[in-house]
Order: sequence, then structure tokens, then C-alpha cells
Amino acid sequence: MAEKTAIVSPLPGIFYRRPSPDMPEFVQTGESVKEGDVIGLIEVMKNFYEIKAEADGIVDQFVVNNEELVDAGQELVTLIK
Repeated sequence: MAEKTAIVSPLPGIFYRRPSPDMPEFVQTGESVKEGDVIGLIEVMKNFYEIKAEADGIVDQFVVNNEELVDAGQELVTLIK
């Protein structure tokens, strides 16, 4: 059985799935990611922090929506290893 792992927000802010409104999303559900790949951004007071995959895997689902307010420690994405 596949092991699931969560990527969580390191800080509170707004989660973005794309680098800018006119750019494609960093990753889609079902795509493979490698450790260190950027999967989204968190904006805090006009500063943007990259959210990176902490392990290789396949994006199972995005738990939060684009432009949703998140808390530190909140699950953003689940990966299947």
C-alpha cells in the first residue's frame, strides 16, 4: 500500500498554487515531484516563501485552495510515496 505524507505550511499566510496570476500552477494533482520541487508559495506581508516537497512522490491532493488563508502547521498537500 502506498504511504501518504503531508506537506504543511511553515508559517501563516496566503497559499498560492502559481508563481503569478498569469502563470501555470507549480504542480497538478497526479504529477510526480522530487524532493526540493516548489509546489506553492505562502505570502506573508508582501513577502513570498517557497513551499517545497520534502520527499519524492506523487501529488495526491491539495488540501487547501489557491489564495486560501492558512495557519502555521496546516496541511497543504498530500503526497503518495
